[in-house]
Amino acid sequence: MAFLDEKYLLNSEMAVRLYAQVKDLPIVDPHNHADVKAICENRNFSDLWEAEAATDHYVWEVLRKRGVAEKYITGSETPNEEKWLSLANVFDELVGNPTFEWVHLDLKRRLGVDDLICAANARKIWDAAGTVLQKDDMKPQNLLRTMKVERMCSTDDPIDSLEFHRKLQDSPLAGVVRPTFRPDKAMNIFKPQWREYITALEKRVNTRFKSVQDMMAALRTTHDYFAENGCVASDHGVETPYGFSVTADDADAIFRKAYQGKALEAAEVVGFMSYVLNEVAELDAAKGWVFQVHIGAVRDVRTLLLESLGPDTGGDISNHLTDIVTPLRDLLNRFDDRLKIVMYCLNPVQHATLAGLCRAFGSKVNLGLAWWLNDSPIGMKQQLEYVGSVDVLMNMAGMVSDSRKLLSYGSRFEMFRRVLSDVIGNMVQQGQMPPHLAERLVRHLAYDRPKQLFGL
Repeated sequence: MAFLDEKYLLNSEMAVRLYAQVKDLPIVDPHNHADVKAICENRNFSDLWEAEAATDHYVWEVLRKRGVAEKYITGSETPNEEKWLSLANVFDELVGNPTFEWVHLDLKRRLGVDDLICAANARKIWDAAGTVLQKDDMKPQNLLRTMKVERMCSTDDPIDSLEFHRKLQDSPLAGVVRPTFRPDKAMNIFKPQWREYITALEKRVNTRFKSVQDMMAALRTTHDYFAENGCVASDHGVETPYGFSVTADDADAIFRKAYQGKALEAAEVVGFMSYVLNEVAELDAAKGWVFQVHIGAVRDVRTLLLESLGPDTGGDISNHLTDIVTPLRDLLNRFDDRLKIVMYCLNPVQHATLAGLCRAFGSKVNLGLAWWLNDSPIGMKQQLEYVGSVDVLMNMAGMVSDSRKLLSYGSRFEMFRRVLSDVIGNMVQQGQMPPHLAERLVRHLAYDRPKQLFGL
């Protein structure tokens, strides 16, 4: 088997057969971090670095591991060509990491570049890719059509005007790019920026808050506005999924204390976050939205990165000790059988816990595909194999790209569809399921399931 050949990640003839049936299906991507403004403006990428590495934390992290100086990764004064050459100098040392495969897939599938990235090929690839990237079919809107992206949901703050989503409704992408309601900043009362954010939320709805009910009324207004603009889901990035039952009076007392700039006790932080999470879930349930929970990201653990570059620059990890069941039980029971919930797992140690919760709570509580540090051939394979033995594969929510990089959508979905076909093909080879049901299952998870679940 050659590098990224037709049998890439496919280890049986049955896997090859299954993949052939799903490889050309359209992409439905219910969760990503797309730059909607860039899609709306529809300009060509300036060069290969902008297309492949300027926003990709996966690339940043592995370059740091191989000793590339930060100025060649995030440095604002370093030309992009120099950054690309620095990447190429170490890229062949990244073998075994999925980033090595993703970037080569992007070059091969989207740009027609088959050369291996290395110091010797660096300028050749830079020039060849640069020429291709200036073609009209490489503009973002054309790229999405070429990759057969049928529906995609970006990640958006409640105070967002959705200006660029609205503009896209007058483009060939009308109905394709949907917003997602992400109220983390309103919920994260422990962060120093919380009061500043609450002021921005007040400005968004043109009122001053006197109580937590006022804040929730503002979130309800923006929630309605998102619905008017095609939103079908909320999303919540939480280290611990606090969903305890908390009274409105208790939440209001905590809100007033923080609003006045007073320090909170740890229990008060948990109480407020639980209240907001439950109240947004109530809004979702009323509209039939999907309530997505991304669990377990411990943010900005590397102080050097946080202080020099700011938050969300590659210093995030997972913690296998994160409690999931205790803080989430109240919420799951409150919304039992009346809210569609998708939970995404960052740490493979927690597959068992999440799969067990999904099994216990019936058809409306389900797993998303392996996320972030699990988003690799081995991570997806392990999750699919385990979930199939504990929960029900047909109930999984399907693939999401979780990507900030437009060019990678095709590569991320290709990798998933190949892994899926290989896992299910192996089960057929071992006599665990008949071929016709394997074909139905692979198509279901590759395309039908997310489209149906999210109402897309």
